[in-house]
Amino acid sequence: MIFPDDPSQLFRHPSQLYEAALEGVLLFAVLAIMVRMGALKRPGLILGSFIAIYALARIASEFFREPDPQLGFLWGGLTMGMLLSVPMIIVGAILIMMAWRREAPAPIQKSI
Repeated sequence: MIFPDDPSQLFRHPSQLYEAALEGVLLFAVLAIMVRMGALKRPGLILGSFIAIYALARIASEFFREPDPQLGFLWGGLTMGMLLSVPMIIVGAILIMMAWRREAPAPIQKSI
């Protein structure tokens, strides 16, 4: 697609739409499925999954974006967004592991 404000008039990927689809629609759908499958019974699982999936979606969408002009590409073609997403993946993975190691709380039984 050609953006009207771009003086170079080059074809570019609509990375904003990719980000909206990955970081919005896909992330919401995955988390909604997790909730329906009982992920709320494990405290921290939804938060860890959100952080990790968001970071992965961010890295995927960064492949189609132009890097910031003041930074450019950093290590071997990586952008700042990709590098900042790596700690998020690590934190998300730690939260997910902690949630799976904890025992799920027993269901509350009401006495009549």
